Amino acid sequence: MAIPGPQRSVPDMVSDLFLQVTTLFRKEAQLARAEMSENMSNVGRGLGLIIAGTVLLIPSLVILLQAAVTAVGDRYDLAPTWSALIVGGIVLIIGVVLFLIGISRLRFEHIMPNKTVHQLQRDAAVAKEKVSRPHDPRRDPRRAA
Repeated sequence: MAIPGPQRSVPDMVSDLFLQVTTLFRKEAQLARAEMSENMSNVGRGLGLIIAGTVLLIPSLVILLQAAVTAVGDRYDLAPTWSALIVGGIVLIIGVVLFLIGISRLRFEHIMPNKTVHQLQRDAAVAKEKVSRPHDPRRDPRRAA
């Protein structure tokens, strides 16, 4: 039984397959660029907010730390030097912990276009499957009579 519709030669089908795969990868590359641009915009906005917040927080933190040094000195009857060392040490530990958490959130994985990479891997697997699929003699256009 013949397959209805126009018959295409194997070279035409292979040529069409390569054209479609090339077009698909070109579109995926455009998607990756768009996703990277969006991710970089988010990173830029985030950094801008961090800088603005830091500019406002630093003076207020200095004032609060001066008040804490005075409060520790008054409460425990310590010299201002010892009060400053205690408060400074505690704030240093908190600062290091916050710094390390912030660095961990700026890892490369958070910037990568993961959705596009995953889609490209799926597309490559489908294309590979199509190319390596065994030939079905029932669909051979040369056998149609």
